[in-house]
Order: sequence, then structure tokens, then C-alpha cells
Amino acid sequence: MKKFCIFLILCCLTGSLAYAAPKPVQPNAKDKCPVCGMFVAKYPDFAAQIQFRDGSRAHFDGAKDMFKYHQNLSRYAPGKKAADISAIFVSNYYDLAMVDGFKAFYVTGSDVMGPMGRELIPFARESEARDFLKDHKGKSVLRFNEVTPTIIKLLE
Repeated sequence: MKKFCIFLILCCLTGSLAYAAPKPVQPNAKDKCPVCGMFVAKYPDFAAQIQFRDGSRAHFDGAKDMFKYHQNLSRYAPGKKAADISAIFVSNYYDLAMVDGFKAFYVTGSDVMGPMGRELIPFARESEARDFLKDHKGKSVLRFNEVTPTIIKLLE
């Protein structure tokens, strides 16, 4: 019995160590934004993506369209729910690295335009978002859950 318990513990530890956190996947030339239809690979500076637990993913030409999609999954991804999402990635404005979209800071109302006009500008660090806000006439710094459909409509 003792050996069996040790075996179970080792299996659990091995399984948890084998779990790899989701990683962003570069869009290919054929990936289109499901919201606006633009080819995402043409806009790597603003790219975003949602990954689902079933391995599927959606690529976006900017955080604004990613939020539109996320806030209306029943329209853009019928049958999928927010609980099916394993990761969200957005392009950090200054170094273009893909960062966790749930943890990012988003500047709204700046003078920087994305592929579809006014855009939410993502940052991995709040300090960078605050500096950008001052330098580019931004209106506010928001967290993921603070970006509402009303905020998105104001950007259109």
C-alpha cells in the first residue's frame, strides 16, 4: 500500500510538471480576424489571439477586435464559452512580445491608431502603460475585466 501511495504521488507530480502553459502561436498568411476579416499576419504590431482548451484559436488584428469577439462568443464562436478559453495573448506595444491578455494593462483613447483605427494599446507593465498614457494623450489605463462593450463602442 505504501508503494502504491508513493507511485500515485510521483504520477501526480510528474503530470503537473509535464503541463506546459499555453504559448502564443504566430498567425500564418491565411489567418483572418473573425471580427473584421483582415489578414492578421500583416499587422504583427497589434496582433492578439485567443486559444481554446480544444486546441483551436482565433487571431485578431488588434486587441479591440479580440475584445469584441470575447464579449460576444455566441456570435463569433457558437458553442464556445469563456470557460473554454485557455489563454489570451496581446502584443505588448513597446517590444511586440506576446503577453498574457488577462494580465495586461490597456490604454484607451490615445493618439496611436491600429489597423482598424482607434485601438486599445496593451502593455505587460502598468508603469509602461502610464508612461504611454502621458506621451500619447491616452484617456485611461484599464485591466482586462474593465474593458466593457461600452468602452469598445467608444473606440469605433
